[in-house]
Amino acid sequence: MRAYCIDLNALRFFLQKRLCVGASKEELSSKISWQCREETALPKVPGGCSLSLDKIDRKLLRAFLAQQQLGGLSRRSIVRSLSSLRTFFKFCKAMDLLEKDPSEGLATPKIEKKVPQSLSYDQVVKLFEQPDFCELLGLRDRAILELFYSSGLRVSELVGMNRSDFDSEQMLLKVRGKGKKERLIPITQSAARWIVTYLACPQRYLDGEGHSAEVDSEAVFLNRFGKRLTGRSVDRLFDKYLKISGLAGKPTPHTIRHTIATHWLENGMDLKIIQELLGHSSLAATTIYTKVSMALKKRVYDAAHPRA
Repeated sequence: MRAYCIDLNALRFFLQKRLCVGASKEELSSKISWQCREETALPKVPGGCSLSLDKIDRKLLRAFLAQQQLGGLSRRSIVRSLSSLRTFFKFCKAMDLLEKDPSEGLATPKIEKKVPQSLSYDQVVKLFEQPDFCELLGLRDRAILELFYSSGLRVSELVGMNRSDFDSEQMLLKVRGKGKKERLIPITQSAARWIVTYLACPQRYLDGEGHSAEVDSEAVFLNRFGKRLTGRSVDRLFDKYLKISGLAGKPTPHTIRHTIATHWLENGMDLKIIQELLGHSSLAATTIYTKVSMALKKRVYDAAHPRA
């Protein structure tokens, strides 16, 4: 929703500058929210300038996207912006605020697929050594890192974990992925042990230095206030341990997901199984890891080359 508002407000400012001739700088920078009205006009700008939906055509939208590109916006962000515009004008047309959708026929810029960053096993071990597991939050962080590398979870899947999703005896985890699709995945003995230790830690249930007692009894991972951990907090803890470890690049939680997928592939796991474990809806999303692994390329090369 926040991104959608940013994209529409960017278009609004562009339209004000293009269509509101004679308006002052203060008027153009005024904080006016988007509201479609029965007369198919956006809210009036001070000075008598009205932004009418009927004035927006495909040529104007192309000029807006071109300005975003000249302004240094990444191609990925422009594609997201275009998606927001299409959603907005589709809504306007459905509500009979427009006869024709001006975003129809706009070409979508192609996004170059980047090869995902991956860590070596030694780098993973170094990252795991950073949390101080003598403290509750450090113990939590070590369990999080172990689980990421164990199963290649998405951040949203990890923070959404409940106690009832974790089977410590069978070492299985029920995960709710994209589109609320559920999957059952195995986890390593090491990850299961760290999670059990964290859940059983007495400090979790007491107020202590730097943290409060458990408030959310359903969640597995808690923040320092005793409530469910958020994805943003996970990103921050990765930034923290990245600086301490001195690892090159900018490993993120998703980097660990790429890393374990690459390591699975290098150790002979079938691509279809990797797809199921990661929760990819298409095998095409999983094949990217065949481009990441130099070890795999070397092995295939040696097996195929007649003089290897």
